[in-house]
Amino acid sequence: MRFLIALILPWLTFFTIGKPIAGIICLVLQITVIGWLPATIWAVYSLSQYKTDKKIEKALGQRGA
Repeated sequence: MRFLIALILPWLTFFTIGKPIAGIICLVLQITVIGWLPATIWAVYSLSQYKTDKKIEKALGQRGA
């Protein structure tokens, strides 16, 4: 679901992963027609990094238990 949001409304993705300042910067970038593609790429990349971080946290949490 977040991936779909990242493609349609890239700025909203940052708010869903807890990065509101990046979301505002992305919104300003997305307002320009030329900036839409970089904003989308940035949102998808950030979403993949977020998912990777969550997997690492989960793995370290299971190892410590």
